[in-house]
Formats: sequence, structure tokens, C-alpha cells
Amino acid sequence: MRLSGACAIDQRRRAPPMNATTTNATTDATTDALPRATPHATTNGAPAMTQATTEAASRAGTHATTSAIRPRKPIHPRWVRASHWLNAVAAVTMALSGWRIYDASPIYAGFTFPRGATLGGWLGGALQWHFAAMWLLFFNGVFYLTMSIATGRFARKFLPLSVKSIARDLCDALRGRLSHDDLSVYNAVQRAAYVAAIADLVLLVLSGLVIWKSVQFPLLRALLGGYDSARVVHFWAMAFLVAFFVVHVAMAALVPRSLLAMLRGH
Repeated sequence: MRLSGACAIDQRRRAPPMNATTTNATTDATTDALPRATPHATTNGAPAMTQATTEAASRAGTHATTSAIRPRKPIHPRWVRASHWLNAVAAVTMALSGWRIYDASPIYAGFTFPRGATLGGWLGGALQWHFAAMWLLFFNGVFYLTMSIATGRFARKFLPLSVKSIARDLCDALRGRLSHDDLSVYNAVQRAAYVAAIADLVLLVLSGLVIWKSVQFPLLRALLGGYDSARVVHFWAMAFLVAFFVVHVAMAALVPRSLLAMLRGH
């Protein structure tokens, strides 16, 4: 036993010390013996995320955040909303003052408008309101049509238009099947109504010019069949505009989002 212990001690003394090279070789060998981690190695059954995956996820998150805070494109731009409300003020003012003017010289015997529903108080006051609103309606209308045509909005919103599409959408509307999910797209009934309203406003302006300055616009007076005929045309064009206004307000009440879109843009 003493001999064996002495031999062991002697062997340990004779063993060469491990230098740095030997240590590194041993470490490398040990490392090579261990399983290497691969990009597809899993932890608890879940794939390990590589640096590339992390960067991709970071970019995706940044893009999603940017998209979330990016302002939505308005359904109605500011100039459309401003023109719409100015036109509403002008049209209502002209209708109420026009009723008072009509009562001063009725076209149809026995038919007049209630005095409380008119504006101006007397003929002179009603004419002043009417002329003031007339200029607002005229210049605002010119601005709206110019911008609509120049920006292409008129063609996008109101065209194409066909009798078949109007009849189809009208039937769907009467059955309650017409969708209003996308307020940026007008159905055929809406397009027809808005185009008719624009044409009616043009007719109101032209017939009003004949009534106001009949001598100065002889050709226009002749096209409308004379002064008295121009008064009749003006009256029924006004009646159509009032009917459109009532239906327009009723539809806005049924679809409140459309009113909000005209107030704030979306």
C-alpha cells in the first residue's frame, strides 16, 4: 500500500503542468462535444427567436404603430364641408324670403305661405334677404362646381349614372336592403338625387335672373317662355329643392354617421 501511494505521488509529480494551449484545446474539445445551438433549436417546444426575427418583429411593430397613428383620409374634405353648410344657409334663407315675395303676388289664387314661415316681414325686407342669399348661393355654387370638376370629385362621386342602377337601388332602399356601411361611396339613388339638386339650383338661378332682370336677359327670358312662365318655373324649382331638403335631413337622421362625416370629415 505504501508503495502504491508513493508511485501515485511520484506520477503526479512527473506529470507535466497544463499550459494555456493545453487548456484551450481541452475547452475546445469539450465545446465540440456539446450539442451546438442552431437557429431552429427550441426551448420548451417553442422556436427560439433569432436576431433577424427580432428585428423583423420590431419593424413590423413600428409599422403597425405608425399606421395606427396615421390620420384617416376624410370622407369629405374641408372645402366640401364648408361649401355644403354655406349652401344650406343660402338655400334656406332664399326659400323663406322667397315665400314672402310670393305672397305679395301669388301665382296660384288662394294659395299663400303662412306668414310665420316666411322671412323679411314685408316685401322690401324679404327682397333684401333674398338678394343677399342669392350672391352667397351663386359664388358658393361656382366655387363648389369648379373644385369638384378640377379635383375629379364630381366624376368619382356622381358618375356613372343609369336608369337601371337607380331603379335597382331604389327597390333595395324601399325594402330596407340598401347598405350605408361605406359613406365614401354614394349609391345610384344618392347620385341621382344630388345631381338633380345641383341642376335644380342652376335652374333656380337662371329663372331668378329672368324674374329680377327680365329686360337685361332677353334670350334667357325667351328660353323660359317669358316672365310669367319663369315665375312658374322658379316656384316649382323651389318646391323641388324644399322636398329634397326634407328628404336629405330625414336620411341624415336615419344614418347619423353621415351627418358626423359632413361635420368633422369622417
